[in-house]
Amino acid sequence: MAPQPTVTDGSCVVPEWYPSGWRLVRAGRGPGSSGASTDRPSAKLALMTEAAATTARSSNLPDKPRIFSGIQPTGRPHLGNDLGAIRNYVALSEKYEAIYCIVDYHALTHVHNPEVLRRQTLEMAAALIALGLDPDKCSLFVQSDRPEVTELCWLFNTVTPVGWLQRTPTYKEKRANQPEDVNHGLLTYPVLQAADIVLYKASLVPIGRDQAPHLELSREIVRAFNARYGETFPEPQAVYTEAPVVLGTDGVKKMSKSIGNTIEILAEPDVIRKQVMSMVTDTQRILRSDPGRPEVCNVCQMHRHFGADYREIWEGERTARTGCVDTKKLLAERIIAHYAPARETYRALMADPLRLRRILDEGAERIRPIAQATMTEVRERMGLR
Repeated sequence: MAPQPTVTDGSCVVPEWYPSGWRLVRAGRGPGSSGASTDRPSAKLALMTEAAATTARSSNLPDKPRIFSGIQPTGRPHLGNDLGAIRNYVALSEKYEAIYCIVDYHALTHVHNPEVLRRQTLEMAAALIALGLDPDKCSLFVQSDRPEVTELCWLFNTVTPVGWLQRTPTYKEKRANQPEDVNHGLLTYPVLQAADIVLYKASLVPIGRDQAPHLELSREIVRAFNARYGETFPEPQAVYTEAPVVLGTDGVKKMSKSIGNTIEILAEPDVIRKQVMSMVTDTQRILRSDPGRPEVCNVCQMHRHFGADYREIWEGERTARTGCVDTKKLLAERIIAHYAPARETYRALMADPLRLRRILDEGAERIRPIAQATMTEVRERMGLR
């Protein structure tokens, strides 16, 4: 078993060879910390199982651990997207060879307006960069700019039983959500996901624990291919990111654009204020003089991410020294201030689409040799060359 890593405030030390048994998880700012962080995400390393480490080492991995994640082009991200995913992307790109893909092919299963798709793809790219993703430290690109993935997806279709796809909970959910548009892409969605990951010989995928079954299907597809044509792809391993589940302004459901309970962090300040002021707080605190319950108040919980003094804020609510309106106003101003630099960067990028497109093109070009080498190997193994 590999030795314990050194964990420092806001960063972590990664072993020289990842498959010796490490996984990355979200954490507080370090030993003895209150857990609050106001400037950047923090991470610490914990042990993977020896079995996973052995599998990762036996695969054909690149010299440096390579991580892949696909991001839906849903336009400007909301607060839940940043706290729950984007901050992790930034942290991971500091320690791994990171490949991040805006999955416009996937989006075609439900977005059928070409202008909307183009706009939302650029909006997501601009937002990722504005929120801290450095294109010089990762490969950020648009899925359709590396069309090799569609060829690999078709080849994977030939080793994937239809029953596997029909049984996936996501297919059943998507079929229920859009009964008038049950297209073939919804069924083969997981096959394209598997192709996305292993086209670049990525061995690591950052996911929440609730997404483990999705990754397992990708692993099954890889096993099926390797069993038929020989060891070609590494089985992708989960990098479990202990990201917070961010509740929406209703205080009940996970923040989601489809529900309409989001806080749009890159919107104008007045929009953010209006959204924050609409947040549901402690439903049992009726009067200003009633003591609050910060542990169940969504506004109080949100303060954890925007100030080291959140415990003082909680105490003010608990003793009724402060009211819910006061706490909301403070949260709104802190969110506005925290994301002010990102909003400026986002506006600048959106005002210069040629520059943004150039960044994405460079990301796609950077990984071209990986994709082409993979497909050359795959065609040879399958008898296509």
